[in-house]
Amino acid sequence: MNILNKPFNTPYNTAPFSKIKNEDFLSAFKLEIEKAKAEIDTIVSNPDTPNFENTIEALEFTGQQLDRISSVFFNLNSAETNDEIQKIAQEVSPLLSEFGNDITLNENLFKRIKSVYDSKDSLELTIEQKTLLDKRYKSFSRNGANLPDIKKELLREIDKELSQLKLKFGENVLAETNKFELLITDENDLSGLPEGTKEAAKQLAEGIAKDGWLITLDYPSYIPFMTYADNRTLRKKLSKAFGSKAFKNDDLDNQEIVLKIANLRHKRANLLGYKTHAHFVLEERMAKTPESVEKFLNELLEKAKPAAKKEFETLQKFAKEIDGINQLEKWDAAYYSEKLKQKLFSLDDELLKPYFKLENVINGAFTVANKLFDLNFDEIKTIDKYHEDVLTYKVTDSNGNLISIFYSDFFPRAGKRNGAWMTSYKPQYVKNGNEERPHVSIVCNFTKPTKSKPSLLTFNEVTTLFHEFGHALHGMLAKTTYPSLSGTSVYWDFVELPSQIMENWCYEKEALELFATHYETGEVIPMELIEKIKASATFHEGMQTLRQLSFGLLDMSWHSKNPSNITSVKNQEVEAFGDTQLYPDIKENCMSTAFAHIFQGGYSSGYYSYKWAEVLDADAFEYFKEEGIFNKTVATKFKDNILSKGGTEDPMTLYKRFKGQEPKPEALLKRAGLLK
Repeated sequence: MNILNKPFNTPYNTAPFSKIKNEDFLSAFKLEIEKAKAEIDTIVSNPDTPNFENTIEALEFTGQQLDRISSVFFNLNSAETNDEIQKIAQEVSPLLSEFGNDITLNENLFKRIKSVYDSKDSLELTIEQKTLLDKRYKSFSRNGANLPDIKKELLREIDKELSQLKLKFGENVLAETNKFELLITDENDLSGLPEGTKEAAKQLAEGIAKDGWLITLDYPSYIPFMTYADNRTLRKKLSKAFGSKAFKNDDLDNQEIVLKIANLRHKRANLLGYKTHAHFVLEERMAKTPESVEKFLNELLEKAKPAAKKEFETLQKFAKEIDGINQLEKWDAAYYSEKLKQKLFSLDDELLKPYFKLENVINGAFTVANKLFDLNFDEIKTIDKYHEDVLTYKVTDSNGNLISIFYSDFFPRAGKRNGAWMTSYKPQYVKNGNEERPHVSIVCNFTKPTKSKPSLLTFNEVTTLFHEFGHALHGMLAKTTYPSLSGTSVYWDFVELPSQIMENWCYEKEALELFATHYETGEVIPMELIEKIKASATFHEGMQTLRQLSFGLLDMSWHSKNPSNITSVKNQEVEAFGDTQLYPDIKENCMSTAFAHIFQGGYSSGYYSYKWAEVLDADAFEYFKEEGIFNKTVATKFKDNILSKGGTEDPMTLYKRFKGQEPKPEALLKRAGLLK
């Protein structure tokens, strides 16, 4: 029997990566879909009166092996993909989309759910059960269960097409990223680059059997080059390549796909009785409506814009003074910002990197989690992993109870998409009195160790690691009954609170001294550097805020209005960026065609949530600062009311239980230096 179609007979029930062959997936998916259909038939044909246990709870625990192999497969498709896996994904995605529709459009199943939902006031349900019932009913009503048959069929077609378009979008972006290579053969063209970056570029070139230095569009290669390379012509070339991904009118072009996705989402929302895709999405968010999102973004824009303009003018003046640059372009942004930052704070990423050896930063995150939440992390060698770079840990509490299995995967490679994310291989839940603990993973793209140096992180990478680790803690500390309400299964504009709050510890002396030690001398990071990190934390905060707001406004421009009249992706984007634009537009570039967050991932109508969560995190961390950043009482309140509760209650209720009141934006504006 296929290894994927039976319970994993492995330590801690972990995924048996080394024993899974690519060809196992398709047949395994097909079989598990059939099994899950049979489980649903059993629920539907149950002659007993529908109740919470025989309908809602029974449905919650159907298709568990299908969910399990889906998480293994799609995580591999993000972190360790190849042509074969991508081909399988193209075949599997429509099958899963079709199966999802088979459930949500199953009239007899919906009748049973509706029957329980209609009698909910007379049932004695726990808060979590009420939430599950509400969520389950809405998952049907919001996906067409109340539609007539002809419209249900149309919905199926839309969903099937959307799932394929989103996959194709991501494949094109990855192919564009992998296709570009800037091979430098003249060492003079590397002027300004740190030694570590040069060495890494040399190693990349050796990897493809070329002489010279290879720069790619992967972040660990791209960002240092754009930040430090003195050669403005090469920065321009690289910037244009990065900004024109899937925007070249060739086989890998995403313009048509973007227009199709936007229109299909709008059509789908209309079909379900919503004005736009954003209205549909935001019904299940803290923000509730597109109007409140736009109001929120524009209020922040009003506060940030004067500061951003001032910062831009100062930067422009600085570039002119030192290099005679009359017009700052996008490929100058990181370069001159870094130079100005060094001048103002004498703080160079290269000065900080020796204090942030990857292994030390990982241990720092573990120590912070131990001091706050009593968690212990022990590396475990007896479980399978999908790549030799992956590190695996057993996480326990102070009594030695298993809390989670934790995977971490830190270095870029060809089969791995850019960026950083947290994911899960197995959720936490309680079934038949037995509690299953979660298997959680974080994936990043940091600079690999070289022959002479370990992996040394920039400060930005340190905060990225803590950010993803915050998501991981949300998954690990879950303490709910039902898998679909567990861990990070919360409203999208609440999910970034646990991740973003963890970044705050990276700026605190008390935390930094636990792990920021020089990789060669063992010296603890000097106090003056900590002061500089704190002082520079709000450097260009106006421009950074404007940038984030521009992405949120672009997202809303695609999803909060009828997109059927949009004929040019580029023109739509230029208009959306109007109020936030500082740098001249580059006609060959387009962000939407590679904006995977909203066209491939789950952030459509939700990109604003990063800023929304910053309001929450600044407000929440202020409470920690008032009582002490390792204060056990505050940490326990955060764990008990936020990290462990998942999506069992309304997030605002949970937040108020933790803090005692609703969050206020003042803490964020104060932290960002935007409050005068």
